[in-house]
Amino acid sequence: MIDLHTHTFFSDGELVPSELVRRAQVKGLTGIAITDHADRSNIDFIIPRIVALAGDLNAAMNIRVIPGIELTHLPPSLIEETSERARALGAEIVVVHGETLVEPVAPGTNHAALRAGVDVLAHPGLITEADVAMAKEKGIYLEITARKGHCLANGHVARLAKKIGASMLINTDAHGPGDLIDGAQALRVVLGAGLAEEDFQTMQKNAAAFLK
Repeated sequence: MIDLHTHTFFSDGELVPSELVRRAQVKGLTGIAITDHADRSNIDFIIPRIVALAGDLNAAMNIRVIPGIELTHLPPSLIEETSERARALGAEIVVVHGETLVEPVAPGTNHAALRAGVDVLAHPGLITEADVAMAKEKGIYLEITARKGHCLANGHVARLAKKIGASMLINTDAHGPGDLIDGAQALRVVLGAGLAEEDFQTMQKNAAAFLK
């Protein structure tokens, strides 16, 4: 299992990064991205620290740690420039907090994230067919999420992604130790979204592309 969307106490998570990674390792994960919530106020603070720690942990542990960021509740007009800044700071994966059904994310966030060419559009809610087609065209991954609330639109995302041929990932959006899941539970989440076991295997191959 590879999880490309997690949070630590650098944003609203419960654990220091090292503990999150250790708990993920015990769960049997082979890779984890740390993608704390950020906007333009804290991006310069978070990313360099996660990049430095990832280097240390990758040298000491047999789980691949990927430094990243989740751009969260940014006005859509600021997403592209902030994404570019995140990459310049060393983020190896850029996630955007999509238009989930349970938070007042600004309309147009999904489209702006896709236009910006981010890596993952997290919990994109009632994403449109046109935006799913853009995700396919740009090779951007749409997230099937295990997180309570955000998962309400999993079936919609899965149906359109399969119809149009967009690529997907299964992530936890973990904020605490109880949010981490193993491969068996991840498979159940995928099946619950109306997908099949082969879709889960494809998602894991998609995630493995980030394990450089």
